Amino acid sequence: MNTNNRKQTPDHTSQTEGSGLNNPQGGKMDIHQQITDQILQAMEQARATGRRLWDSQQSLPLNFATGKPYQGINVLILWSAGLNHGYTSPYWLTYKQATDKGGQAKKGEHGTHCVFYKPWESQDTNATTGETETTKGAILKSFTAFNLDQIDGIEAPAREERPAFIAIEQAERIMAASPAPIKIGGTQAFYRPATDTIHLPAREAFINPEAFYSVALHEMTHSTGHKSRLDRDFSGRFGTEAYAFEELIADLGSAFLGADIGILNTTLSDHADYLANWIKILKNDKKAILTAAAQASKAHGFIKGLIAGQEQEAAA
Repeated sequence: MNTNNRKQTPDHTSQTEGSGLNNPQGGKMDIHQQITDQILQAMEQARATGRRLWDSQQSLPLNFATGKPYQGINVLILWSAGLNHGYTSPYWLTYKQATDKGGQAKKGEHGTHCVFYKPWESQDTNATTGETETTKGAILKSFTAFNLDQIDGIEAPAREERPAFIAIEQAERIMAASPAPIKIGGTQAFYRPATDTIHLPAREAFINPEAFYSVALHEMTHSTGHKSRLDRDFSGRFGTEAYAFEELIADLGSAFLGADIGILNTTLSDHADYLANWIKILKNDKKAILTAAAQASKAHGFIKGLIAGQEQEAAA
């Protein structure tokens, strides 16, 4: 799905006015239930591509000196190091490669240990036949790679220019009423309960405005679960899978809020792919999605209440 296209297609436009949608079977259908059903249907077809919504490790790890991608286990090693340390560059190079290009590792930086197989060969004379026999093998060796973010003196390759970020007014109003303070900057998006703060990469780092707001609304939904607010704690019911359940709530809440401001259509496939990672919990508890949707509705209502309060204060 092209999430850069914000145009709403008539066949899939979500209606958010009133208490619900007209149900052909009679009565009203809850808009939240409709969105949940949409996501569940999309999850069944989701490829779980894990598309990253902002610039951070956006490609296979590449050797800066050769331009070639790393292979095998080194891909996972460097991806993991990049995510753990918040590196934004896909480029890596050894200390020697850095110095050869006029660069220098920043003070206090430590490289990441990678591995390669060095082939070896030995020739021995068979005592019985007198023939020379060749034995081949490989020895596992290690080397250290530094991310380009860790190097001074080397200019990073220019990135493809992205259209200027165009703010969505309704989304900005929601963010202004955030339950927890929002800190912009860095390379990771998360809610930290210990400090009750939301952390997001810069707006311009995201692939488009819809992606930024979708992630922001996800983290805002997380913040509603703080003990000073809705006090969500499902460790008793879900045990070690309570984290996964909270992720279900946060992403459904993000979808509900996204429907309010008309960006659900452009982000639905991302919600489906993301939630597909937590599908195990749905299989283990058939009522989990109902509970998650109900909790997401509570979070949605909580944030809407904050928005209403903010607007009343502004009007006073």
